[in-house]
Amino acid sequence: MTRRQLRRSTQDSLLFFLPDEPTRSLSGLILKNNVKAHFHQFPPDVAQFIKGAFGALQKICEDSAEFLEKSPDRPLDSLIPKFLQFFKHTSSKIRSHAIACVNQFIISKTQALMANIDPFLQDPDENVALEACEFWLSLAEHPICKEALKPHLPKLIPILVRGMKYSEIDIILLKGDVEEDESVPDRSEDIKPRFHKSRHTIRHEPMENGGSGEEFPDDESDDGLDDDSSLSDWNLRKCSAAALDVLANVFREDMLPVILPILKETLFHQEWEIRESGILALGAIAEGCMNGMTQHLPELIPYLISCLQDRKALVRSITCWTLSRYCHWAVVLPDHTFLKPLMYELLKCVLDSNKRVQEAACSAFATLEEEACTELVPYLADILKTLVFAFKKYQAKNLLILYDAIGTLADSVGNYLNKEEYIQMLMPPLIEKWNVLKDEDKDLFPLLECLSSVATALQSGFLPYCGPVYQRCVSLVEQTLNQTMAHAQNPGQFEAADKDFMIVSLDLLSGLAEGLNGHVGQLVQQSNIMQLLYQAMQDPMPEVRQSSFALLGDLTKACFQYVAPCISEFMPILGQNLNPELISVCNNATWAIGEISVKLGPEMRVYINLVLNDLIFIINKPNTPKTLLENTGMYVNLCHGRPAVSHPLVHTPHPPPTPSNYTVEEFGFVFCDRVIRAPVLTSSRSAETRLDLTVSDGVGTRPDPVYPQSEWFGLGFQHVGNVRTGLV
Repeated sequence: MTRRQLRRSTQDSLLFFLPDEPTRSLSGLILKNNVKAHFHQFPPDVAQFIKGAFGALQKICEDSAEFLEKSPDRPLDSLIPKFLQFFKHTSSKIRSHAIACVNQFIISKTQALMANIDPFLQDPDENVALEACEFWLSLAEHPICKEALKPHLPKLIPILVRGMKYSEIDIILLKGDVEEDESVPDRSEDIKPRFHKSRHTIRHEPMENGGSGEEFPDDESDDGLDDDSSLSDWNLRKCSAAALDVLANVFREDMLPVILPILKETLFHQEWEIRESGILALGAIAEGCMNGMTQHLPELIPYLISCLQDRKALVRSITCWTLSRYCHWAVVLPDHTFLKPLMYELLKCVLDSNKRVQEAACSAFATLEEEACTELVPYLADILKTLVFAFKKYQAKNLLILYDAIGTLADSVGNYLNKEEYIQMLMPPLIEKWNVLKDEDKDLFPLLECLSSVATALQSGFLPYCGPVYQRCVSLVEQTLNQTMAHAQNPGQFEAADKDFMIVSLDLLSGLAEGLNGHVGQLVQQSNIMQLLYQAMQDPMPEVRQSSFALLGDLTKACFQYVAPCISEFMPILGQNLNPELISVCNNATWAIGEISVKLGPEMRVYINLVLNDLIFIINKPNTPKTLLENTGMYVNLCHGRPAVSHPLVHTPHPPPTPSNYTVEEFGFVFCDRVIRAPVLTSSRSAETRLDLTVSDGVGTRPDPVYPQSEWFGLGFQHVGNVRTGLV
């Protein structure tokens, strides 16, 4: 039966029982009076019908909220008060349904709900309290939040903090009384599925002022509770912490007069469960209230560091997370007053005998590495000793976190890691794991990611290990491509390939090319990587193409002599991927084209008509990310100073809109002219900043080591200067 037939059949059945309007009205009146007078005497099976009806109402509200809000009959005027009445029903199931219904309309009916919702945050039934807490979380993410909630903060904040306390059942499920479990092997179900996250393949050409380009968001949990894997994915504790986090970002320092007295009481409470919830609350407000909290941190940070030695593992664990939220403050202070004790106490927790603490400490230390960067160089020996020793202690799950911490360290300190003593400490355990893992083992992903960072940092120090690593990566790429082809030809016989193996291998090859530079040429010459790269660049999966273009750019920089014979095949593919809707793919394709252009010089003219229109479109597109503009701007740099003042295009007010076998001179003039005329670059002050990024920092003529000066470029840059200073 189709959905339409089912709906029609249901309507016919209902109409059979209520054939005309008077009968329907009378039946409804009798039913209403009976429910009102005898509800508590209904047998259990009838009560189940009522719960089912409320469940149906909840689904209607979820699916049709906008319709109900905008309906001219204003059904919410009747429904909302009825829902609120059921907030105090004796059945927790019905209370939960009622609050879930109300949650769909919190924005339009905020004032009507405010006086009724806060008592239910403290409902003894956690499911009901969770539904009510989600009300505040939803409201906190709406623009009206600050005005609507400010009067209620003194009542709301204490309730949220109390909701963060572990319940007795939470502690049982988390084995909170177990302090030492490092020798207990992880079950396979304890390890969440993991997917490759590219660390290196967002390529860009750095600005001359050292700018790092676009920031890419990470996936860090805001509530610090990802390690509560024994609990449900979403519970009252997590919801309360998330709500406090969002509210802190809304109210910022205005929240401190309310939250500080609560923190003073909870942080130093004798009961460890309450103390733990206070530490969580302190971490939850870190992002939103950082400016106001700064004056309190000289006292709070030492206290938190002391909590890393608490006798309860759950306290040590949450303290690691909270410290990671404030570690930036410790890093920027002079003389490492707080950085040094924070670092060493976290390292002790990295070697804790409790697996939950190990995980939290390792993650927190990775955050500290990102913040501190080269400030950690004086302590590298101690850091490496600790991380390497952790290989002997960690079970399977925490090994994945350890790989990330080592990779982040390599990214943060760079070639300071390239010392023989450090290499001899770090590489043996990594290579041992490398040799143990099979090609089809997904635990290979984090190890390959780690090695990619390490290879880039060690540079020539990685040479003794590069041969087997390179060959295995090429083999993984080839295996994946072959399996993909086999599956496409015969899906019934061959499974689809897991392309993460190819992506992570391409990324590691990029790391090798970047780290080894010209030394990678011999490995490239002895392999079929160029043929494999040609196939990977055409893969339908964007992530594969993204990593392929990154590798192409790195190989172009490192050993162009082996890339050059393939340029005529690669360039059309690169041109087809200049689509800013797939920003990372487009960014890397643009970057690779730029690197190829630098190497080809004037020979690039034969490929100009493949890319010019798309590059101009990118320049004109509003909100183009900074890294993409930087990469696109390489073409201006490429054409710097090429003599074209005598060319007719110089004297043409509006150059031809489409390229037609442009020379480099023509391309340079047209491109610079389009940059100058681009509406997105001349319509606002923010656009002027974009123009700076695109044409570097030159005003006036700018000499180039390859080409002599050019008057038209001088005029172009002068116009850029006028735009920047508001003269045009």
